[in-house]
Amino acid sequence: MSDVLAATPVEDEVAALVEVVRDHLAREPGPLTPHRVATALRATGRPVGDTTVLAVHEALRRDVVGAGPLEPLLRRPGVTDVLVNGPHQVVVDRGQGLEPTGVRFPDDAAVRRLAQRLAAAAGRRLDDATPYADVRLPDGTRLHAVLAPVARPGTSISLRVPPTRAIHLDDLVAAGTLAPDGARLLRAVVASRCAFLVTGGTGSGKTTLLAGLLGLVDPTERLVLVEDSSELRPDHPHVVGLEGRPANIEGAGAVDVRTLVRQALRMRPDRLVVGEVRGAEVVDLLAALNTGHEGGCGTLHANSAADVPARVEALALAAGLDRAATHSQLASGVQLVVHLARGRDGVRRIREVAVPERGRDGLVRMLSAARLDGDDLVDGPGAERLAVLLAGAL
Repeated sequence: MSDVLAATPVEDEVAALVEVVRDHLAREPGPLTPHRVATALRATGRPVGDTTVLAVHEALRRDVVGAGPLEPLLRRPGVTDVLVNGPHQVVVDRGQGLEPTGVRFPDDAAVRRLAQRLAAAAGRRLDDATPYADVRLPDGTRLHAVLAPVARPGTSISLRVPPTRAIHLDDLVAAGTLAPDGARLLRAVVASRCAFLVTGGTGSGKTTLLAGLLGLVDPTERLVLVEDSSELRPDHPHVVGLEGRPANIEGAGAVDVRTLVRQALRMRPDRLVVGEVRGAEVVDLLAALNTGHEGGCGTLHANSAADVPARVEALALAAGLDRAATHSQLASGVQLVVHLARGRDGVRRIREVAVPERGRDGLVRMLSAARLDGDDLVDGPGAERLAVLLAGAL
């Protein structure tokens, strides 16, 4: 466990005192002040100093504003995710896999209170009637929460931390996500105006990579981003973002991604970007890529580049597009796929660039064009097709 994330004995002592003071203050309502905290501590008969009083006051203050005891974790450099699995397990991800922390909650009721307060800050209801929520908080943090007993071993909170600055391709090279030869290849992909999908599993870095690639787009072009929850932050001067909206408590007012894709097509995009393709919007994206919208792109959950046709087919069939039409649109609209995966060491890396090939049966399969093995770029059977696509850009 990282020393940076471990709890200190002082922090453990403060956590114990917080519960004592909380009970005392609950019996005598009033504003939360250092003076009232000191009075509550003296009532316990324990000798306390100014440092302890201020530490307990700050811990209580965090419990009613921000993300409570998780707030310090969210502010640590490099943290991308903070995950709570019940009251006794809080872990973070800093790009090297999950790391345990010294943060603990006194009981599941405390986790539940925090989850409900965060959801309420985003205007969402979270209770036994609606025991889950997926929202973006006012500071841009993505919250997903599921209350116990639906979640085991207790209330679950997942917080996705937005980047504090725009991600560039050079940052990904420095982080080990991408080798220099791979970076040159992806620069050529953007310059060629190929339509592409960034694929990978959950937490593999798809959004981060896509944001870095969009930062390479010519500054004279207009990017229109469509997302269910705004996460893309490309370093580009001409960006318009459209964000989906869930229904309110009355069940009205929802705006889905498919509707936003249709609106985006009327906004003169030079590049249409769908932050995450995971539903019926795949039909509209494929249609857009087949009607002259060059350079369009998006992210898609898939276990490998080879699985992309099956994944797109499943989403399109659910939206009413038959198999033949889906593969026809995929073959002519998407020109390549960039696939990422998280290694056993927890590091996210780009694994493969693949190109579509349509067989005699009309179905699309993906041909590996380049595999990234460490710092080496190894050609695959689709290398010649990729070279044609990127001619003049490499």
